[in-house]
Amino acid sequence: MAQHQFQTEVSRLLHLIIHSLYSNREIFLRELVSNASDALDKLKYLTVADDAFKTINFDPRIDISFNKDAKTLTVSDNGIGMNEAELIDSLGTIARSGTRAFLEKLAEDAKKDSNLIGQFGVGFYSAFMVADRIEVISRKAAGEAAWKWSSDGKESFDIESAERDSQGTTVILHLTDEGTEYANRWSIEDIIKRYSNHVAFPIYLTYEEKEWDDKGKEKGSKTKTDRINSGTALWRRAKAELKEEDYNEFYKQLGHDTDEPLHYIHTKAEGTLEYSTLFYIPQKAPFDMYNADYKPGVKLYVKRVFITDDDKELMPVWLRFVRGIIDSEDLPLNVSREILQQNKILLNIKNASVKKLLSEFKSMADNAASGSAEVKEKWETFISQFNRPLKEGLYSDFANRDAIQELVRFKSTAVEGRTSFADYVSRMKSDQKHIYYISGSDEKTLRASPLLEAYRAREIEVLIMDDEIDDIVIPSLHSYRQTKDAPDGGADGKTESQSWELKAVNRVGADEELGEKKDKDAEKEAKPVIEKIKKALGERVKDVKLSRRLHDSPSCIVADENDPSLQMAQMLKAMGQTEMPDFKPILEVNGEHPIVAGLRDVDDEERIADVAGVLLDQALLVEGAKLKDPADFVKRINRLLAK
Repeated sequence: MAQHQFQTEVSRLLHLIIHSLYSNREIFLRELVSNASDALDKLKYLTVADDAFKTINFDPRIDISFNKDAKTLTVSDNGIGMNEAELIDSLGTIARSGTRAFLEKLAEDAKKDSNLIGQFGVGFYSAFMVADRIEVISRKAAGEAAWKWSSDGKESFDIESAERDSQGTTVILHLTDEGTEYANRWSIEDIIKRYSNHVAFPIYLTYEEKEWDDKGKEKGSKTKTDRINSGTALWRRAKAELKEEDYNEFYKQLGHDTDEPLHYIHTKAEGTLEYSTLFYIPQKAPFDMYNADYKPGVKLYVKRVFITDDDKELMPVWLRFVRGIIDSEDLPLNVSREILQQNKILLNIKNASVKKLLSEFKSMADNAASGSAEVKEKWETFISQFNRPLKEGLYSDFANRDAIQELVRFKSTAVEGRTSFADYVSRMKSDQKHIYYISGSDEKTLRASPLLEAYRAREIEVLIMDDEIDDIVIPSLHSYRQTKDAPDGGADGKTESQSWELKAVNRVGADEELGEKKDKDAEKEAKPVIEKIKKALGERVKDVKLSRRLHDSPSCIVADENDPSLQMAQMLKAMGQTEMPDFKPILEVNGEHPIVAGLRDVDDEERIADVAGVLLDQALLVEGAKLKDPADFVKRINRLLAK
């Protein structure tokens, strides 16, 4: 017998599970059954696709039994199984980032709800909520040796050789006193029917049934084994046969979630290609949605045979929040990972699935515009959770860009909540030619920006883009195009298209539509002051100009048309682009502001330098930038105050 120490994060995880998570302990059985189902899926595929496994006598099943007197509950499968190294790796260490994220989430969450377990992919350990010791006996398919893993869930686990007649895994839980409530037929049947009824393999429960004589006296008992799940591939059944409860139950098993899905889309295609899809949109974004090593949420089946659940090619990256099933009748069963990435059949299914999802999202948006409060809340939940990945689609999925741009939402200076491009256009002034936006990292800072003063005065709406991805996505979009049916209703198939350029108010040239003609006299009068400020600032700025967009503030900064914005420059540096030159803004000054106008008759170079420095630094601060030399800024302020 060899003793191994748990990985540090696993020890901490187990301590939290055992001592903190009690709100929904019954999910431990769902997790164990789900693991067994995955093991059966993997072996089923190998028996079809790999010659080394084709000779295995494989009749997939999951067996559950219990012994109330011995306080044990056993879950067994005849799936792929594990060897010694896999037992250590799978049950003693967690190399993925999921554990760390799970622990961080627990630290934040006052409720410490156990439904987090399944979401973070650490379901096996949930069994320690009801057991003070667990034994796992496993034999790898096509292997001869069996091994036993055992632990009390504290600091270490033991590995030793064992005996098992065939491939598969047996998990034996030694239940705590509280855990014995699950060592009975009725509790187990209830949990399986609620969480695992649609597992594609038969689940059998073995129990002792008492026998009674004619007088009602117990005369003994006999061992019975009953199948306790329906075990049908739900996605292959007709929609007319299914109820919403069926879809919800299947999602909870598929997505390891205790929440019901926000939305589901069930499709059966027949014709050139024959396939079934069942997609779910979760209530909440997956915890790893912004991790590079995110876990894909879509499983691929061929003729109901599981192929893979970790292929990121099944969905575009921007739809990585989607959970579900793709089941094809046309793909070969022995399709490899490399073949999948280039397979035209799968590419066509993927493209059709994306268009179907986009169509459903558009229906959700349209229904929210005229629907009940519940329908509107559903759409708001969707946007609050998945607006950002939709924006990624604008940048990365050119083929579907027109459809995606109708879905993304932005905050605005004109309305509460979020608005669409289409709604913005519907509110535009008749003579307005562009869609205006301001981007940055903080909504409050953006709304207070002096750059908005002239737009606000003229009641021109500006979109507030406070997501860091906006600075990448929106410039690549360039314009918003709206396509409508022709005036005759589009009966002849004709449509009309109109587009509006997207203009960033924090760039040069965005003020051209503000309706103010350049005042030659004002420019001539301000020129000496502009020259003084430009000379004082030197290399700190790219240029100094008289502003047409300022009303109350003395100064603001904008970026040149071809330069990265302040936010983009900060983002690139944070990503390690250390060779990137410093951001050089264009400083715009309000010639009518007393601070600027006061420099007309000033010849003191030190005072001019102090005023110019403060005008630039305060403009940078207002836009959320960090000053390179805060101490110098304070000194300038103090000198000016003293004078």
